[in-house]
Amino acid sequence: LTLPQFVQIMDNFVGEDISLPTVKRLSAFIKREYKQTEEEKIKQREKVHRMSHVAQRKHLLEALFEKWDSKACGSLDLEEVIAVLSTFKGHKGKEALMKAKKELCSRYPQLSKVGKLSQKAFQIFLELIASKFTGNEDETMDNLVSFLTTSVEQSHIRSLQSSARRKWLQDIQKAAETSGTNMEPVYKAVIKALSQDMEAHGNNKTISAYIALLEENQFSPEQGQVLLRYVACTADNAPYILNRVLHRDMKGISFAAIDQGKPIYVPRVQHHGNIHFWSSDHHEEEKKGSLLVLPLHDAHWRVFGVLGLDTLRDQSHKSIFLTHEITFYEGVCHAFSKAYHHICMRENVLQVAVTALDWLYPRTPSIHAVTTYLVEPGTDKNYTLCKMITTDNTGQKEIHRSPVVLLREENLLRDYLFKCTDSSEVTLTSIYGEHHIAVPLHDLSRQTLGIFDISIGQHKKLPPQEQKDLQKMLKIAQAACSEILQRSLEEREPTQVLEAERVANVRHAGILFHQFMLQELRECV
Repeated sequence: LTLPQFVQIMDNFVGEDISLPTVKRLSAFIKREYKQTEEEKIKQREKVHRMSHVAQRKHLLEALFEKWDSKACGSLDLEEVIAVLSTFKGHKGKEALMKAKKELCSRYPQLSKVGKLSQKAFQIFLELIASKFTGNEDETMDNLVSFLTTSVEQSHIRSLQSSARRKWLQDIQKAAETSGTNMEPVYKAVIKALSQDMEAHGNNKTISAYIALLEENQFSPEQGQVLLRYVACTADNAPYILNRVLHRDMKGISFAAIDQGKPIYVPRVQHHGNIHFWSSDHHEEEKKGSLLVLPLHDAHWRVFGVLGLDTLRDQSHKSIFLTHEITFYEGVCHAFSKAYHHICMRENVLQVAVTALDWLYPRTPSIHAVTTYLVEPGTDKNYTLCKMITTDNTGQKEIHRSPVVLLREENLLRDYLFKCTDSSEVTLTSIYGEHHIAVPLHDLSRQTLGIFDISIGQHKKLPPQEQKDLQKMLKIAQAACSEILQRSLEEREPTQVLEAERVANVRHAGILFHQFMLQELRECV
């Protein structure tokens, strides 16, 4: 137990009306009766040491990946990594490397096609190599990390450039983590990152940019099973392409980039002959500039859309995209994909909450209201609570598209919610005679992901059957959320590519609650 967890458990145990002398007697009792053997102390110290070592190694691996990924593209070239690793510990090292590569490619079949290592895949690769040596695996891993750290060098200028670019990519992820389930801030962060990089490293080229996502073509399948819908773009392009759709049978290179899974670069659009121009203010032969279309990949390198950039508005007509720029744009695609799927995950968690509350309300008339919050990072190391769903005593729900944000220092009467978040434990309280039960939803590391704030009015506790149904709902909701989070990891196959499938996946998250409920009933029979 952490300190906040211990305090919360004891607070729940003693309740609100207990006298100070009784608390002192309980404290004295625990001090007197709690005993720890020498063997337990040693095990605890070893556990703390091991956790500290794992955290330190994780930090070193992240720093190593960032140093190696000097162009901030979000991935490393597999063959380049293998070339450096092949000099580690001579012949034995090469044998370990080949065995680890074979095992890695069987775990990530797409690696042989794309040849790129994500940060997670890079870490797993090193762990596999270390496991192939005899002797202490931790010691081998430490030596391997040390060897790579000294092997990877970069110039000071490139370091400064990648530092600035990495900050812009982090802003994209931050937008996803602090916008509830709203994609607009993420789109804006992507466009801003592209503009900032062009100002700082692109000789002030004038660019236009857009994001288009794949959707199922429901209305005109004769034009292709899927279409691209333009969901975001730079301001100059908005009148021409925002919310427009591109079909396979239309001019353009976007579907070629999707099919090939690689960027397609056209340095001179006027000589290409297969470019779709949305703006009709000039004849096609008068349009000059460069066009770059990059596929958007999910964690398994499946394409779900494209990022496009062009210099058609640049008056110099000599503007081309350089290699370091294209590499950074690949990093932007990677950052956007992470942000996009993070929001998809949160949408699914909220759908589980909605379905769980629909199941609960007919069975628990004593519950007055339930408010559902999501935890979001704030400034420094603080966090905020976003009010996402409000449910009244009839079960009527209001889903907040623009979430109400709660800060700890501004909501003293809601401090129990922050205690619940800190401890990841159930928190009980009473505000002006109204009793509340705050229940956390955990992520896979048992950190608080969201909170159900359950008001039971003047009742100090629910009737036994209602309490039982509430506990069942909370258990199933947690199981469904854990499954959603597990599926979002790289090791598991994703369930969506098309934007339409994302919508279907949200519905599936609700069905997931009922699946776990059915499983629970079967186990009880």
